[in-house]
Amino acid sequence: MGISKMSEAVLYCDVTFNKRNADDSSSSLTETTYSEVNVSKMQQSVASQEGLSHRGSKVRSERVPVLVAGVLLIAAIIGLGVLSFYYLALKEDLRTLQQQNKALKNMTEELRPKCERCWELQGGKCYYFSFGGATWQQSRDECRRQGGELVKIDSREEQEFLESIVRKEMKDDEDKFWIGLTDLVVEGRWLWVDGSELNTSLTFWNRNEPDNWKGEDCVRMGVKAGADDLRSWFDRACHIEQRRICEKPAGTGL
Repeated sequence: MGISKMSEAVLYCDVTFNKRNADDSSSSLTETTYSEVNVSKMQQSVASQEGLSHRGSKVRSERVPVLVAGVLLIAAIIGLGVLSFYYLALKEDLRTLQQQNKALKNMTEELRPKCERCWELQGGKCYYFSFGGATWQQSRDECRRQGGELVKIDSREEQEFLESIVRKEMKDDEDKFWIGLTDLVVEGRWLWVDGSELNTSLTFWNRNEPDNWKGEDCVRMGVKAGADDLRSWFDRACHIEQRRICEKPAGTGL
């Protein structure tokens, strides 16, 4: 059997055709056919191997785009994951900032100067312009009952603010308002209700005032038509009933 296989292998690779006599015609035909068959088998085998090789190359070339697409898909998923993480982190930071801003706004609102109902806020103070009249002393007592005092005017800006409100509130030119200035203690020595002396460089006396006519020791203010250079102070007898201006520091959290 081993010899037969070896001879057959030789026939696959080295085929020699020899002329023979007529008597050997059948033998020659048989050998030729056998040789042609074996050569054909060998060609088919080589072609088959080449086909497999081509198919393998084709399969590999077709798998490359799939692999690339897979890699890109994985990269996209990772990228989306990273973006989602940063988005959630940014959203949480934004929520924290909003909460802090709300807390700061509430704190600012609580600290912002405020006045009670019917009191006017100006320059960190609250001012009350009464509707009814009373004597100077009664007016002062009423201001104290409300937690304040008859107004003391410390600046031109304050006088301007008060004068503008008074003109709007006045019904007529005699509908004036008591302020916290008097010379009841010493005639001609004008003192504010806190005991401080009137600053002569900061006065708003109307023309020919104070005149101390018939013991006028308390001060009221107001000119319905508007006073020249804010000069709207008049001395008046303290027992006359007038409206009043009270003041007190502005509060917080009201």
